Amino acid sequence: MLESVNHKIFRLIGTCADELGLETYVIGGYVRDAILKRGEAKDIDIVAVGSGIELAQAVAKKLGSKRVNIFKSFGTAQVITDDIEIEFVGARKESYDRNSRKPSVENGTLEDDQKRRDFTINALAICLNDNRFGELIDPFNGIEDLENKIIRTPLEPDQTFSDDPLRMMRAIRFATQLDFQIEESCLASIKSQNERLKIISVERISTELNKIMASPKPSKGLILLYRTHLLKHFLPEVAALAGVEEIEGQSHKDNFYHTALVVDNLAATSDKLWLRYAALFHDIGKPVTKRFVQGIGWTFHSHEFVGGKMLTKIFNRMKFPLGEPLRYVQKIVQLSSRPQSVVDDTATDSAARRLLIEAGDDVDDLMLLCEADITTRNKKKKEQFLENFRLVRKKLVEVEEKDHLRNFQPPIGGEEIMRTFNLKPGPQIGELKKAIKDAILDGEIENDYEQAYAFALNKATTMGLKPIIENDQKA
Repeated sequence: MLESVNHKIFRLIGTCADELGLETYVIGGYVRDAILKRGEAKDIDIVAVGSGIELAQAVAKKLGSKRVNIFKSFGTAQVITDDIEIEFVGARKESYDRNSRKPSVENGTLEDDQKRRDFTINALAICLNDNRFGELIDPFNGIEDLENKIIRTPLEPDQTFSDDPLRMMRAIRFATQLDFQIEESCLASIKSQNERLKIISVERISTELNKIMASPKPSKGLILLYRTHLLKHFLPEVAALAGVEEIEGQSHKDNFYHTALVVDNLAATSDKLWLRYAALFHDIGKPVTKRFVQGIGWTFHSHEFVGGKMLTKIFNRMKFPLGEPLRYVQKIVQLSSRPQSVVDDTATDSAARRLLIEAGDDVDDLMLLCEADITTRNKKKKEQFLENFRLVRKKLVEVEEKDHLRNFQPPIGGEEIMRTFNLKPGPQIGELKKAIKDAILDGEIENDYEQAYAFALNKATTMGLKPIIENDQKA
């Protein structure tokens, strides 16, 4: 284990610990990731059998660092140096009240501290004291679980998950991030105790969900969340996508498993978290809009629009940002079927113009989602769909180069319309603005001030409006 603690900071911590007479270990995620060779960790957890705060102060002094943060109520301290955050805590044992995940804490041994850890792979500890430097302490066979890619609890899973139900989310998150399997009894315990998730704050749940969504293959976590019944407690709209209904021999696909695959497809091409969420939410309007029409089959008319409207409630519930991330996800979801309207070779440029204007700078992200939405196993069909979207991308480029429509605004705005026709704010202004915009998008006029002004004069005449200049001349 010596190579896992070859950074000079560990020798320094060990020296300080020896001077204070404290038995000291690096524990948890750093040890796990070092053994897995997951890259250089930036967060280090140190446990001292005694005062973690005292050890942190000694380390900070030796480093000449003033950046030591002490949290007396938690018995912890943090030292930040060279972009590394080191968390110090005294070894402790915990007991829980059933209605809270906040434990009662008292001083304990290393063994006590390892027992309170969530998983065996996070209970691994390496001694930093000089006489035992590099010695691995592994009471729960965490190394074996790392080798076998297993997520397992140190104690009985029912106790571990009941004490802190957030650990159910963490089990699924680690299984997703590391591509491990959750041990069978642990998985059964999560499923049986899913209702316990209700005592966990939504902020904690969202943090774990974000990490699942940021993983290389998010579908693993999403499917585990669904099968353990955790998903329904915070994203019932996504859980509702599951299932297949059949009428008169006609059925629709299971939209939950389709969505999970779409998220994976997108994760392979983009690391944008909110674009991945757009993929997760792109079909949430389908259960609401699902209808069976004889002679046609299953329909989901306007599910994109309905799904986009549902997002405000979801973002509020999950405590997601309500500013630009919400607007971005709503836009992508509501436009998710629009590129299909550009596919037809016989279509005019109108559909492409409208798509460019409404998608703006996010049109490339929208196209990534559309391509990820192709989940057919028929290779011939898949290639045809991808070819269609390649043609869409080509047409969008051609129209953008010709008409300069990215971030489009009509050349005549509301204030000029009011001045020209001596109007006060009202519906006529919006009607004229929309008419000008539609004329440009439909190719009747170019995106040009003179043409737009002439069109506005003609349109105003049909509305019974006359410009001030004409009125003044007649007077």
